[in-house]
Amino acid sequence: MILRSCHFADLDTGTLYAILRLRCDIFVVEQQSPFPDVDGRDTEPDTMHLWLEDEGAIIAYLRVLRDPSEFKIGRVCTARAYRGTGLAARLMQAALDAVDLAHGGDGAAPCVLDAQTEATRLYERFGFEVSGERYLDDGIEHVPMRRSHAAPR
Repeated sequence: MILRSCHFADLDTGTLYAILRLRCDIFVVEQQSPFPDVDGRDTEPDTMHLWLEDEGAIIAYLRVLRDPSEFKIGRVCTARAYRGTGLAARLMQAALDAVDLAHGGDGAAPCVLDAQTEATRLYERFGFEVSGERYLDDGIEHVPMRRSHAAPR
């Protein structure tokens, strides 16, 4: 498997299509959550796109948004056939390494995410802690999380 990352301006149309297809297949079709996935944030110059490929197919993805005071990880997804193989954790580590580097490499950069409640253990492994009340987003229970420290390696 190959880890890749780039900003929107460096995405070719075939890769962009494959990313959007994976996100649609998981979030809209599988989770039956029709929401505006194409929200305009993908195209922001500081947005980082990270994905894993297997024989040319995109099998896992996430994006990192940069807001004025923090980074925000989102759209974390893995193709059904590859779930349970550690790909989300591999992407999370790569994303946090990139975030910390972009922040100057001086420790854990401020980072948040909105986790589906069933995935909180994954994020806790990387130093994220629940930072607010549970809420429903398109019928799926979520919880806000914030990274307060870098997790030990």
